[in-house]
Amino acid sequence: MKIGVFGGTFNPPHLGHLAAARAAIDALELDKLLIIPAAIPPHKELPEGTPAPEHRLNMAAKLADALLLPDKVEVSTIELDRTGKSYTSHTLAQLKETYPGAELWLLMGTDMFFTLHQWHDPSSILAQAGICAFGRSEQDNKASFAGQAEYLKETFPEAKIVTTQIPDLVDISSTRLRELLEQGGGAEYLHPSVYGYILMNGLYGTHADLKHLDIPELRACSYSMVMQKRVRHIRGTEEEAVRLARRWGADEEYARRAGILHDCTKYLELEEQLELCEKYGVELDELEHRAVKLLHSKTGACIARHVFGEPDEVFDAIFWHTTAKENMTTLEKILYVADYMEPNRDFDGVERLRELAYRNLDSALLLGVETTIQEMKDRNLPVHSSTLRAQAWLRKHGATTEG
Repeated sequence: MKIGVFGGTFNPPHLGHLAAARAAIDALELDKLLIIPAAIPPHKELPEGTPAPEHRLNMAAKLADALLLPDKVEVSTIELDRTGKSYTSHTLAQLKETYPGAELWLLMGTDMFFTLHQWHDPSSILAQAGICAFGRSEQDNKASFAGQAEYLKETFPEAKIVTTQIPDLVDISSTRLRELLEQGGGAEYLHPSVYGYILMNGLYGTHADLKHLDIPELRACSYSMVMQKRVRHIRGTEEEAVRLARRWGADEEYARRAGILHDCTKYLELEEQLELCEKYGVELDELEHRAVKLLHSKTGACIARHVFGEPDEVFDAIFWHTTAKENMTTLEKILYVADYMEPNRDFDGVERLRELAYRNLDSALLLGVETTIQEMKDRNLPVHSSTLRAQAWLRKHGATTEG
């Protein structure tokens, strides 16, 4: 097994780190990449205002998730769990014990590569792991690395060294990025989920008013609350909701914001969902107390209202986007249908649903509701009473799946 070891303070992790991770995975053909936030870096002091270790760990986890390689990339707490300075030689020794027989490769940028011989116990580092150095600027290339690479090989005969360029170069230092964040900028250097996490937690001197966010900031906050694999669906639902709002005369801004936030609590466990329902006074029936999939619409609506200051129209659209109900508003219907048939959806009947959605919204809603009912019956699962009432109301008021 070939394992990449990507350490650093990740203060904060930015697009340069993301590009480096991708480049190393490809260049070394890694089987696994470990992203390891340092507790106390031996080569520099953590600057004043550095977020608590759990924040740096969470941001690093979002960086790892952004790579969309869950079976290959993971975040390790090996250095955060260890007391004292985070010496790389100690980390590699622990990893050797955890992964006996594995081939370790230590990833590092230009500055670290050119000072490697000055690190704590460099001979141990080079005996335990190969070195993969990647350039951080246009000037960093194989020729510029050649002298240091030759020196290390002469000084430490066991050294294995690979140098590589980052195809999608993002030349930004963490120091400069922290300055930009404090000044209200820097978003362009961060993955949206990391930027959203920073805004949600007020890190690096950011003071975002969460109840008055613009659309890019709202997206970032929403994406920070979910797994990266869900972002395509969320963005698809947002854009589909806007198109449907334009077709049926609903408020496009409300449709967009509802689409952005509709799944923001999707990954909370049952206990967390129930706690939020209790906190915000959401009454639940017997089925909802045990069916976690029914709760994210209710808790997501509460977060939209109480955290992000969204109006009642957005709250209600999110609240009913899973079960539907009788006598829905146009915006409520739009979000339900958009969620069901956004461009990334692929199931038997989705094209029929898409055709109906722009010809007869009630018919599209009924088709979605009846598809859900049939699916639940096929799986021997109970159908929520609100969904059954939605079906009955639509049928009573003349909706048919024929449109």
